[in-house]
Amino acid sequence: MSRYDLRSLFFIFCLLSVRSVSAQNPVFACDIDGNPSLANFAFCNRSLDVYSRVKDLVGRLTLQEKVGFLGDNAGAVPRLGIPMYRWLGEALHGVSSVGHATHFSPLVPGATSFPQVILTAASFNTTLFMAIGKVVSTEARAMYNVGHTGLTFWSPNVNIFRDPRWGRGQETPGEDPLLTSKYASSYVKGLQESDEPDKLKVGACCKHYTAYDLDNWKGINRLTFNAIVTKHDLIDTFNPPFKSCVIDGNVASPTCVDSDLLAGTIRGDWKLNGYIVSDCDSVQVLYNNQHYVKTPEDAAAITIKSGLDLDCGQYLTKYSEAAIQAGKLIEADVDRAITNNFATQIRLGFFDGNPSKLPYGGLSPSDVCTEDNQELAREAARQGIVLLKNSNDALPLNTSTLGSLAVIGPNMNVTNTMIGNYAGTPCNYITPLQGLIQAASNSKVFAVPGCLDIKCSTNGFQLNPAKQAAAQADVTILIVGADQSIEREGLDRADLNLPGNQTVLVQEVTKAAKGLVIIVIMSGGPFDILFAKNDDKISGILWVGYPGEAGGGAIADVLFGKFNPSGRLPVTWYPQSFSDKIPMTDMRMRPDSSSGYPDGLSYTNFEYKLKNAPKLVTVPLEEGHECYEKTCNSLVVTDSLCQNLAFDVHLRVKIDGAMAGGHTVFLFYTPPEIHNAPKKHLLGFEKVKLEPKAARNVRFKMDFCKDMSLVDEMGNRKVALGSHVLHVGDLKHFLTVGV
Repeated sequence: MSRYDLRSLFFIFCLLSVRSVSAQNPVFACDIDGNPSLANFAFCNRSLDVYSRVKDLVGRLTLQEKVGFLGDNAGAVPRLGIPMYRWLGEALHGVSSVGHATHFSPLVPGATSFPQVILTAASFNTTLFMAIGKVVSTEARAMYNVGHTGLTFWSPNVNIFRDPRWGRGQETPGEDPLLTSKYASSYVKGLQESDEPDKLKVGACCKHYTAYDLDNWKGINRLTFNAIVTKHDLIDTFNPPFKSCVIDGNVASPTCVDSDLLAGTIRGDWKLNGYIVSDCDSVQVLYNNQHYVKTPEDAAAITIKSGLDLDCGQYLTKYSEAAIQAGKLIEADVDRAITNNFATQIRLGFFDGNPSKLPYGGLSPSDVCTEDNQELAREAARQGIVLLKNSNDALPLNTSTLGSLAVIGPNMNVTNTMIGNYAGTPCNYITPLQGLIQAASNSKVFAVPGCLDIKCSTNGFQLNPAKQAAAQADVTILIVGADQSIEREGLDRADLNLPGNQTVLVQEVTKAAKGLVIIVIMSGGPFDILFAKNDDKISGILWVGYPGEAGGGAIADVLFGKFNPSGRLPVTWYPQSFSDKIPMTDMRMRPDSSSGYPDGLSYTNFEYKLKNAPKLVTVPLEEGHECYEKTCNSLVVTDSLCQNLAFDVHLRVKIDGAMAGGHTVFLFYTPPEIHNAPKKHLLGFEKVKLEPKAARNVRFKMDFCKDMSLVDEMGNRKVALGSHVLHVGDLKHFLTVGV
């Protein structure tokens, strides 16, 4: 079986540009008003096409100057009016302070901090994904105009959350390739789409190409881990989100020193219109850590020749000129790389002068942290929160009958924990305790952390005060889970248990509680909470991810019924036995039916009715095709074969309850048992909102070759013949595909 040997060197293909930042006096390239002589340079002429401008700029540079543009801290060229570049910005779920391109100050003290991606993805709402991207890019442009950030943001992270222990799973949209692909294209469009044709609002990057989902697990680290991935899994699972980024989102992404993956797949097959940048320090890792090459000059040569355009680091700026002198590179290789970079910068308006006279030039600090933006952050958290258990309709809570409330647990009053990693300074915080106190304003509230910190060690374990509070309260809410000391970049989890004594805290407080017990889990990755699911005294369980700056308000909105929960789990919640059996280094994708968790509940029920779907799909073959004479299990996907193979699936969705609510309709299918096909595959999803007792039609448009084809063991895409089954909830529809 064909396999890819993917050492942990990742690259990001992006649309990127950053300028020097100074809040007092920002410097802009091609600022003709400030320096009229710059009008003589064709690369400053906005009326010319992109590549005419790029050709003029490249032609004016010396080799030493060209090499200086290969690193993320590129030097200035004063004679051409080009300021220093600071390329590295992040905007995973809001403008982030990670990276040297962005800073906050009294002028711009913060930016809207949305929920961590894993929670936003749980909403399964592509409209929301794009709306968040638009707000983030607007705030970024406002900050750019006053010298507080650049135009480049190395987000989103669209790696597949393959293993629940991965510390960076929180940054991703989850384990499903379709959801991750739709998140990628929607968020990228929100960031990049401009009011001007062929221009970019900001530049987005889809990282980390490809099959990256291990950081530091039991002494194995990402810098030297050799991920062995089958070609089947690479094409079927790990690559689709990056393909969607390029084809649907018009962005770029990351990879290793494999020219087939860079020049072949990304630029050749997917027609990348952007540039490719390494993950930070990855080029030097080739030489220093992996010993993949013999010299630093070899590292520079092999990466540039494979298709890399920009180094997040300074290895290319240090060693590319020497690589040319040694005959390992030619100057034309460098020209190609910086051409891709400059073309992106021109699309961003970097070489268009002072932005005050350009689109988005009127944005200012007053456009950051607006009331609407902060409300969208709260709405995103509400839509993502997942209700995992609701025994006897214990939720929502009723404020009119609630006399007292105990709020217990290490995450009960956190701030920074709510915004996860790759975050900036938020506009403000609403902690869980603040949100609950406000919602239960007529009730007495007992607040006891129970643990001094999230690790909940024996030293500092405050069990008795927690039990005493629960014994007095009508309702006890335990807010437990994780933070960045448990899961983050550079730190994977060893197991799936709640940290330290948190399980003991939950169990003992539950025993002591006078009234209802509700568990709220704040985390990026999943935990084994079967003990709580199976405990009859625990009435409700919510997973709230890392819910962003307004997370406490969103949690209260759901618990007290101001919002009907509609989130669905974007990653499987496994029992601890998964960790005991499966090492993180096992990159194989395979089904596991061991989970007993629901994917997400609501305060109301929804009913489905299939209105229309075909029972037979006939694949057109040319006359004399061998499959007319013999039995074929599958056919290779070709343009001619795939003509006229589209069809629609029509459904009727009805809400059965007195409370309005959002709902995600999932369309799954089960293909024939060939080519190691998945037992069930997500074809599409649609978020709908219904008023009480209302109904709505939902249509899924299916392109059979695109949506329902399979990847065989060698990485070839095939149409499976035979019986297929479509699933929506408990409904099943049988569909035969023949010739």
